[in-house]
Amino acid sequence: MPVLLLAGPSVEPITLAEAKAFLRVDHDAEDTLIGSLIIAARATVEALTRRALIDQSWRIVRDTWPVSGLIAAPINPLREVTGAHVLDLAGAELPVPVGAFICDFARLPGLIRVDRSMVIAPGRAIAGIAIDVIAGHGTDVDHVPSPLIEAVRVVLAHFYEHRDVPGPSSALPERLDALVAPFRVMRL
Repeated sequence: MPVLLLAGPSVEPITLAEAKAFLRVDHDAEDTLIGSLIIAARATVEALTRRALIDQSWRIVRDTWPVSGLIAAPINPLREVTGAHVLDLAGAELPVPVGAFICDFARLPGLIRVDRSMVIAPGRAIAGIAIDVIAGHGTDVDHVPSPLIEAVRVVLAHFYEHRDVPGPSSALPERLDALVAPFRVMRL
């Protein structure tokens, strides 16, 4: 089930000033680089854990409605379903009421329960269903678990230290696995 990023986080888990202090950089010459590395570090931690750190908008694309009525969220923690539509034969979007979905936040991965009596079948056999969701720990850094913030710092430092290494860079630090392991969302 493909998932597409619609809108990334409004803030990063660490600021440029915090990153520069952590890296012990006291000049402005590499601000653009460090800013890019912050984004790359956050994305790496998110990929390792299958969690969005700060609220982000995603689109889940499906071919059919599940017979079970359950959709495991591919990005977590699931916060809400914000919209949905199906495509008819001509490719026009037909809205699906948000009330057709109930989010089960208590589980990881989060589950979306679909009330099959409230949804219509898509007209397209492939990628005919789109469900828009918000996933993340909240709209600001205060809600992100501190070990995940530290994991972003560790990855940032690794990327900064190995920025001039040609080809594949060295493996990520072992310490990173200890930080992210308790937060990994396993696949069903």
